[in-house]
Amino acid sequence: MDFEFSPEEQAFLKEVEKFIADNYDPEVMDVTRENMSQLVDTPKRRALMKKIGEKGWLGMTWPKEYGGTGGEGVYEFLLNEKLASVGAPQIGKGVGIIGKTLIRHGSDKLKNEFLPKILKNEVEFAVGYSEPNAGSDAAAMALKAERDGNDWVLNGQKIFTTSAHFAEWYWVGARTDTTAPKHAGITLFLLPMNQQGLTIQRMPTIGDEITNQVFFDNVRVSDEYRVGELNKGFNYISEALDLERFTMFTFSPIEERVKLLVNYVKEEQRDGKPLKDDLIVRQKVATLATEIEVAKLLGYRVVSQAIKGGKPPTNEASEYKLFATELSKRVANETLNIEGEHGQTRVHTDDAPLKGRAELTYRYTVIDTLGGGASEIQKNIIARRKLGLPRNF
Repeated sequence: MDFEFSPEEQAFLKEVEKFIADNYDPEVMDVTRENMSQLVDTPKRRALMKKIGEKGWLGMTWPKEYGGTGGEGVYEFLLNEKLASVGAPQIGKGVGIIGKTLIRHGSDKLKNEFLPKILKNEVEFAVGYSEPNAGSDAAAMALKAERDGNDWVLNGQKIFTTSAHFAEWYWVGARTDTTAPKHAGITLFLLPMNQQGLTIQRMPTIGDEITNQVFFDNVRVSDEYRVGELNKGFNYISEALDLERFTMFTFSPIEERVKLLVNYVKEEQRDGKPLKDDLIVRQKVATLATEIEVAKLLGYRVVSQAIKGGKPPTNEASEYKLFATELSKRVANETLNIEGEHGQTRVHTDDAPLKGRAELTYRYTVIDTLGGGASEIQKNIIARRKLGLPRNF
């Protein structure tokens, strides 16, 4: 694996940096939001994403026949990481989970209706996999879809659906065959969020993020909005989750927080002595700096394997997601430990260490270890698919 970016890739990075500088807006680019920048819906955010679409940067890796440029995944990676480094929203589930799944498995109708809108950032999606009794285990979903003529009638509940409070369309998995094995009998659908019988209930989280419960009461969806083959939804979900585990959990914010911690340790004193001379503090910071390099290389490996194989490899994506999100949590924990009691001051408090950023990230980073499949699920995937160990259930 080559760890250096090519001259063309470096030139693209400079172009993205100039775009960010020319369009900088602290309301849209707020590093304290971490990955929550994806979940903030304002006219300014949509305008920024529209400009990114006009640059041709949405769907860069899509085939040319669908409006993309057929580029390599490394450019998508570079764009996302650079946007994340300044707290800007990144290209997310519309381009990745929904768009790429439609390209591979969607009907011509769905491709024609949604792919152009995604490239222009004219539509926002919510993704509905998790349920009260099917969190990280998507195969356990029980939301029922029953055929009624040319329609499907959906009844049940989803939970932890981010973006449902502002999205226009719902990408949702439902059980269409209750007699099939757990990993079969699931089908994907697209339906408008204002569909009759759909109720959205907001759920504030510990990380200042809004997620949602969604209730289905005889919600009808035409078979034309079924995605791919009947009862093959879990296969598509698994494929898309590999994308989410990599693209939705960017590395740059973690690296930036470690840099802030290093600068804090260099400048601060405790009991009249420079904090940088404390041997325990030095050990903790050095460990985090080393682990940052590990996370970076795990991310590069996913990109490298994706270029060779055409899609993010399952094992590598799970390894990256597991290590990066758990590292993000460790960075938050150690930062609070080093800052001491003043580090618990609320975010955006001017006289708090690092303006209280560690306080928010301490709360928020727990969420990242759950989204896209909890850390325990990632360990199971690695154990089964890479190490060949038997299922533990």
